Amino acid sequence: MTTICGESVDAGSWAASVTMATTVFTVVTAEMLPVGLLTPMSESLHVTEGTAGLALTATGVTSAVAAPVLPLLLGKLDRRAVLGGLMVLLAASAFAAAVTSDFVVLMVTRVLMGVSIGGVWLFTVSLARRVVPPNAAGPATSLIFSGIGIASVLGIPAGAYVGELAGWRWAFAGVGVLALALSVALSIFLPQLAPERPVRLSDVREILHLKQVRVGLVLVALIVTGHFAAYTYVRPLLEPHTGPALIGVLLLAYGAAGVIGNFLTGALRPHRALTAIAAGIALTALAMPIVGTTTTGALGLLVIWGLAYGGTTVSTQAWAHAAAPSAPESSSAVLVGVYNGSIALGAFTGGRVADHFGTTAVTWLPAVLATAALAVLLANRGQRG
Repeated sequence: MTTICGESVDAGSWAASVTMATTVFTVVTAEMLPVGLLTPMSESLHVTEGTAGLALTATGVTSAVAAPVLPLLLGKLDRRAVLGGLMVLLAASAFAAAVTSDFVVLMVTRVLMGVSIGGVWLFTVSLARRVVPPNAAGPATSLIFSGIGIASVLGIPAGAYVGELAGWRWAFAGVGVLALALSVALSIFLPQLAPERPVRLSDVREILHLKQVRVGLVLVALIVTGHFAAYTYVRPLLEPHTGPALIGVLLLAYGAAGVIGNFLTGALRPHRALTAIAAGIALTALAMPIVGTTTTGALGLLVIWGLAYGGTTVSTQAWAHAAAPSAPESSSAVLVGVYNGSIALGAFTGGRVADHFGTTAVTWLPAVLATAALAVLLANRGQRG
């Protein structure tokens, strides 16, 4: 026997949870790689940084569509086999991205990545509680979600470092190798996982009739869109003041703070956690053009930013579960869809602002949208959770 966050579970359940957490780490790293590689990618592919940011938009849009659609299409297929197949698709698209010199082809590979990312996000979230005993379901879910924070700590900075040392293509190739290894690990460590019941389109419609589900989706859209409008362009935003050599260090500090923020907000009720998240993002965004013009100032703001945003995934999932506790896969499908759609919208909007008004202007977007999220939270301050 071993433990997950203090709960005793058998070795097989522990291995399944760690494998799923590593799978989440890999897909989040794959999705976010352009954040740390935006400048070299744009130079290599002969496009503007704003256009290169569409690589993140492509995965976000596709993930947003794939998350609610895949459960409808896959029906009763074993979820272990589905996850393995999605990781093979991720590997193939990452290898293709690593060798292409055409931006259009890169966008196609990012669309294929989006299918994998949307499916993996959804199925790992909804399956977490089924690979461990009931007493460890909560800790197992937290462990699997930790893959998101660890991707910020290790995956994105590592991609930036690899990009500096060997070129951005090797970062994508590394993700492809890891995805292939995980497709094998999933087949070994996960049990067979038939869906508890097939998801129907009517289930999704019923979820959307719940007011607090809709409020939660609005909060996701505002916070995540605002965050990625600026975070996608954090490298060109900071590089003139810090130099390219320090970008990996700064992203590492952001990611480490994000993991801490994940655990800090995880101890709060969703309403309070999201209030702290929105306030932190708004204040950081307002301060960035003033304080972030030195290395020390940029480091301090990125730590605060990471602390604020780090708990977003756990807090919004907790809100969705509280709003629809009897329909976890349907609520997760809608949540993941809106979450990834918001990543796409944020990257796209930020790119347009950066190209037309300059990179510094993108910081106004999270300031405005996070403030709007605070207004929504204020209007729903009586919400349980």
